[in-house]
Amino acid sequence: MLLPMSKLIVLLLSALFMAVAADLPSRKFLNLAAIKTMVAAAETEAQKRNVNVTICIMDESGNLLFLQKADHATLNTIAFAQKKAKYAAIYGRPSAVAEKSLKDGNLGALVFPDSFPNRGGLPIKVDGQTIGAIACSGAASEVDEAISQVAIDALLK
Repeated sequence: MLLPMSKLIVLLLSALFMAVAADLPSRKFLNLAAIKTMVAAAETEAQKRNVNVTICIMDESGNLLFLQKADHATLNTIAFAQKKAKYAAIYGRPSAVAEKSLKDGNLGALVFPDSFPNRGGLPIKVDGQTIGAIACSGAASEVDEAISQVAIDALLK
């Protein structure tokens, strides 16, 4: 009788462990289809506004997923777009926050790790969680930010 009872206990414990394993957290992430959707929307918006921008998309840790410079965008926009996107990804807020902080006299905005006080970078949030960021550079900062927002809107619609 002892042997069947021990088998039952092992079976129940195994079922319990499998139930716990099935509850592993999952996370949303930017896959290739999501990136293509955002890039297409950003390109269309930039063309509509007749501006040449560099588009940068990063994951939530600030790792580069996509980078594209328009033919007539200047070379400095490559670094600027990456810095804006990295700030938005790591801090989970628009790069405009750093710009406003600097304008308000907070010189720390110049030296905070991965800070870039210039508009154009926006975090991509799903269910309140930052899953990445997008930034544009090459037009006026408010236009860069608007193009980034159009890309996010296309993804989340």
